[in-house]
Amino acid sequence: LHGARADTGGVTLVVFKGGWIIGGSAGHGTLSFHGRHYPLSVGGIDYGLVFGGSRTVLQGRVRNIQRPSDVAGVYAAAGAGLAIIGGVRAIVLTNQKGAVLELSGRQVGLMANADLSGLAITMQ
Repeated sequence: LHGARADTGGVTLVVFKGGWIIGGSAGHGTLSFHGRHYPLSVGGIDYGLVFGGSRTVLQGRVRNIQRPSDVAGVYAAAGAGLAIIGGVRAIVLTNQKGAVLELSGRQVGLMANADLSGLAITMQ
C-alpha cells in the first residue's frame, strides 16, 4: 500500500433497540468523510442491554480508513474497549478492515463494550 494514508471521518449512529425483538436493534447513521456525507445502516446487535424500546444517539469518529466503504463491516470490541476521549467515556470497536470506531453518547455509561460487539454497519 504505497502512498495510501489512513484517514479519519466523523460518525453519527442512531440505534433503536426494542425489548420485543430479542435484544435486536436497527438504526441508521452518517459518515462524514472529506466533506461528504454517506448514509449508513446499522444492525446486527443481537444481545446485550435492551433499553425497552429506546433510541440511542452515538457520536464519534472512525479512524484508520482510506475510503468511505472501509467503515462498513461487523465490529467487535477493541482491546480495552472503553476509553476516555476528551473527558467523555467512549466505546472503541474495530472491524475486519481495521477501521477503529470511537463512539460516545448519553447511553454509553449504561452500555458495556460487549453490548455493541456484533454491530454491523453497511453503506446505503
